[in-house]
Formats: sequence, C-alpha cells, structure tokens
Amino acid sequence: MLQIKEECKGLRGRGYNRAMKFFNAFKQRLEPLLLSPVAYDSLLGILTGIFTAAGIWLFKRLIDAVQVFFYTWAGFHLPEFARLLFPALGGLAVGWLAWRFIDPRGLHGVAGIMESTALAGGRLPVRALPIKTLAAALSIGSGASVGPEDPSVQIGANLASGLGGRLRLTDARMRSLVAAGAAAGIAAAFNAPIAGVFFAVEIILGEIGGSALAVVVLASVSSAVLTQAVSGSQPAFAVPGYSFNSAVEMPAYLVLGLAAGAVSIAYIRLLDLAHGWFPRLRLPRWLHPAAAGLAVGAVGLALPGVLGVGYGSIEAILNGEQFGLGLLLALLLAKLVLTPLSIGAGFQGGVFAPALFLGACLGALVGTLGDTLLPGLNLHPAAFAMVGMAAVLAGATHAPLTAVLLLFEMTNDYRIILPLMGTVAVSFLIARLGAIGSVYTLGLLRKGVRLDRGREVEILEGVTVGEVMENAPQTLRAGMSLQQAFAQLQAARQHGQAVLNADGELFGVLALEDIERANAQPENERANVGSICTRRPVLAFADEPLSRAVRRMSNADVGRLPVVERGQPSRLVGMLRRMDVVRAYNLALTRRAADRHAVGARRLDAFTGLTVSNFMVQPGSPCDGRSLAEIVWPNSGLVASIRRGAEHIVPHGDTLLQPGDEIAVVHEEPARAEIERLCAPPKPES
Repeated sequence: MLQIKEECKGLRGRGYNRAMKFFNAFKQRLEPLLLSPVAYDSLLGILTGIFTAAGIWLFKRLIDAVQVFFYTWAGFHLPEFARLLFPALGGLAVGWLAWRFIDPRGLHGVAGIMESTALAGGRLPVRALPIKTLAAALSIGSGASVGPEDPSVQIGANLASGLGGRLRLTDARMRSLVAAGAAAGIAAAFNAPIAGVFFAVEIILGEIGGSALAVVVLASVSSAVLTQAVSGSQPAFAVPGYSFNSAVEMPAYLVLGLAAGAVSIAYIRLLDLAHGWFPRLRLPRWLHPAAAGLAVGAVGLALPGVLGVGYGSIEAILNGEQFGLGLLLALLLAKLVLTPLSIGAGFQGGVFAPALFLGACLGALVGTLGDTLLPGLNLHPAAFAMVGMAAVLAGATHAPLTAVLLLFEMTNDYRIILPLMGTVAVSFLIARLGAIGSVYTLGLLRKGVRLDRGREVEILEGVTVGEVMENAPQTLRAGMSLQQAFAQLQAARQHGQAVLNADGELFGVLALEDIERANAQPENERANVGSICTRRPVLAFADEPLSRAVRRMSNADVGRLPVVERGQPSRLVGMLRRMDVVRAYNLALTRRAADRHAVGARRLDAFTGLTVSNFMVQPGSPCDGRSLAEIVWPNSGLVASIRRGAEHIVPHGDTLLQPGDEIAVVHEEPARAEIERLCAPPKPES
C-alpha cells in the first residue's frame, strides 16, 4: 500500500510539473499580447462601452422617474393648467444645480468634449458628471425642449476620461478613448452602434487611425450589446415599410433637402442668438431656466407634443397618423424656437433629438403639400418625414454620414436609400453655405477656437475680420479730382482708400500708385477718381476668419480690402489693412496663451483631484514684484502656470510676478481666501 501511495505521489508530481510547464509556456506567449498597447486599449474600449451602457440605462430610468413625478403623480393631483409650471419647476432645480455646482465659464456637452479632445488631451472635469446627469434628467423629465443624446455622450466621454486619467494614458490614447466613450453614448442612447462610430469620427475626432478606430468600434459594439441585452433589440422607432416608387419623386425630395437646409440654418442661428441673449437679461443666472421653462410650459398646454424629447410625436408621424398642415407647421415653429430658448437659458440637454423632431415635422409638411398638389405621384408624407429627420440632422450637425446611418439604425428601413442620400447631401451643402458653424461648433467659435478635422487650425482662424478692421474708414468720392484725392491720402497717411459713388455705395478702391500712373499719362490730366480707380476690388466680410482675407489679400497683391456686408457687396462697413493683420496676430497670440492657460488648469484638475483656480495679481498686492520663492503660499497652494498678456510662462522659484499676471493655482478649498489675499491690493486705512 505504501508503495502504491508513493507511485501516485510521483504521478501527481509529474502531472503537476507538466501542467506548470504548459502554463508557463502559454503565459510567455500570451503576456506580450496582453501588454501590447493595441490589446490594452481594446480592452479599455470594451470596458468603456459596458460602463457607458450601464450609466445611460440608469440615466434613462432617472428621466422616467422625473416624468412620472411631474406628469403622472403631480398631474393627477393638480388641475390641467398647472402643467405649465412643471418645466418652470424643473428649470428652477436645474438653475440652482448649475449655479451651485457647474462652472459657467467652460463649454458643456459635445462642444466641451470637442474642445477637450482637440486642446486638452481629452481630459474632462469628471467630478461634475453626476450633477450634470441629474440636471439633464430634470430638464428632459420636466418637459424642456432638449434631447438625451448630449448627456448620453457626456456620460460616455466623462467615464472614458476618468478611466484614462486613472491609468495615466498619453494624450493620443486618451483622445481615442474619449471618442470611444462618445460613440458608446450614441450607441446606447439610440441603439445605433454604427452611427455611434461615425459620430465619433465626424464630430469628435475629425479623422481616425487604425488602432483608434478599433477602440471606438469595440466601445460602440459592447455598449449596444449590453443595451440590447437589457432593453431589447428593437429599433428606436417602429415604422411601416416605405419605398422609393419612381424617379419622378426625386424632385420633391430635393425640394425637401432645400427646405431642410434652410431650417438647419435657422436652427443654428437661433441657438447662437439665444446664447447671447440670456446673459443680457436682468435676472440672476439661476433663474434663467425657470423663465424659459415657463414659456415652454405655456406653449406645451396648446401643443403637448413639443414637450421633452418628442419621440411620441415623431413615431406618430412616421406611422402615418394624420396631422394637418397647420398642426405640423405649429409643431415645427414651436420646436424651432423652444429648443434654442431651453438650451440658451441653461437647461441641460442636447440639440440632436430636437433636430430629428424638426426634420420629421418638415418632411411630413413637404410630403403632405406634395401629395395635395401632385396627387398622381402618390407620395407618402411619412416617408418624407423619415428622410427629413436625417436631412435636418445633417444640416444642423454638419455630419451627413452620421445622419444617414442613424436613420437606418433607428428605423431598420433601408428601402429609401436614394432619396435619403440626395436629400441629406442638398441639406448639408445649403447649411454649410449659409451657416458659419454647426450646432456643436458655435460655442467654440464664440471663444475664438476653430477646429479642422478635430485639431486647432492656424492662429488667425480664431480672429474674425470684424474684430480688427477699421470700422469707420475715411473714403473718397468718385467725382473727386486726382489732386483732391492725393491731398486726402497724404493727410490721412494712407496708401489707398475705398471709393464711394454719389449714393454712398462702394464704387471701387483707389491707391497712390493709381494716381501716379494716371499723372504719368497726359491724356489723364482731367481724370477724376472714378475713372481710374479699381472698379472690381477684392472684398472681405466682417464675419469671416481673418486668415481667409489675408490669403485673398496676398493672392491679389494688395495692401487693403474693403469690408462689405454679405448679400450687399455695395455697402461698405469697414476697411482691412496690413497693419490690422499685425494687430490681429497679437490678439490671436493673447487668446492662444489664455487657452493654453485654461487647458493646463483643466489637466491639473483632472490629475490631482484638487481645485484649480485663476487669480489676477493686482498692483500693490503682496505678490506684486516678488518672486514665487519669496511668497509664503498656503501649504496646499501651488502655482502651476502664469499668463502674462500673450505669453504663457512655466513658473520657477525665481519667476517675478507682475501686476496683471493671471496665475493658475492648485489648492485645497480652505486655502482660497489666503491666496486671494496675497493677490489683492492692500485695503486702505480707515
């Protein structure tokens, strides 16, 4: 028996050794793969997709809870007219949360993610995510005219940024992971993984490489898989089958494309106007959403379909329910006004879903009109509504591929591909021609940040002609003699001026060289300004980037450009000269320094978890004229960067602070008062 036991132990020992030998060999083969950046980032992409899908599922349940509270429980106990107060009450809560916890200086939503991806290595303020998510649920659930996709993208991108920050990823890998989080957000919000990938490529990154694409695809797919496992695989909208019956329908769809482009331009410009209008109101910032909510609630009493996301109205239109022309027009106009009103006031939400609503109403309106005027074509208004959704979305976001694929995945209907692509292309081109930016780039443009394929473009792209041009230029009259013109140019110390006709309209441009050339020819001794000036001068527009005007100036080899109104080339509004370009370059350098200063603060905030605040060094303050080493900072205070005009300074112990310096200080909250004292001037003695 003892011999048998010893033999068994020997067999067990030999088996164990063989197993360990096999495991070690397998580990040696597998370890390089597990440690490779591609495999590591792919795993992070899958985790991002899973976390995002779970976060968005919770976000949707939170929206449902708010809706039940307002429109089921409270609506059951209160009279019908009290419903107009629900968006106002939601706005009151959102306004307080934003005032108390959300920094108003930064960009929010997709625009903030685009800025962070391009300028800050994808690092986002993750700690604000729970408050923003709660505010978005309150906004949508109470009835504000906003969509869920922007908060969904924020959830995915912020979770990805937090994960990447914990793992200390490089900027390039962090940008890819944040884009993957955005793709996962779209995939979970709309059950559309392919559209999520194209959203990340077209809007967040602008372009994408092979390894980054793999991360984005894996995040989007894993997010959609978990979403479908929990909520089902049905499309967002269940619609009957519509098809493209005949080529004679195509002109009607192209008309829809033109109309969709016009609506997109109006949508973009109204959003821009709303962002500039609300800060001028004589109301505390935290009351802005409540005031807008009151207007939304009042309109919602007459048109309940415009409240919230509006998916119920979209599905009714797509399923062929009869909507009169008047009702469709009213819904279209109401949504077109209420969405900018809600976003501009500070409600947290997106502009993506409202664009789908606008497109559905517009498409049904055009289809109904077409069917009424041309009954022989047998047009289906619901089919036009489907195409209109993608067309307005493409025009508003400047992302045509995302719009086409999103419609396919949201409806599971691929039978109207030809009119869909044609209509989207027309709408996209019209919107690009008629609007400076998209609904997502407006905030970036207001800050002077212009992105091209996800990267910041040349420095003069961030300055417009109107910011540096001469606003009230001295001009010449076409009937003036050459002697008078020469004397005026000499007195003004200018080499050329614009020429106006008797009606005050732009006639041309006259330069000193033109006068010298005319004086050299005897037959021109009686010539006047109008006969020798350049009649078709190269022009500039006040709202265009300065870089375009400079290229135009260089190609024409001229030193000045008349600035005119768009659509009215005869109305002079200013003059752009080469010296103005020098001033503009200094302005652009100052802005870039400010942006880098802000980016550095954001990165520190993400890495340290402490507060990063900006302080201005005032004349006569304890900091004025002293080096950083000489100043007794609080134990938890550290100067991270200094901005001095157009210069961005990396601080050292011997760096002298000057009045007007803006310093970014990493600190714990109790140290704020002491740092403010160090930067403030001494109080006058009483």
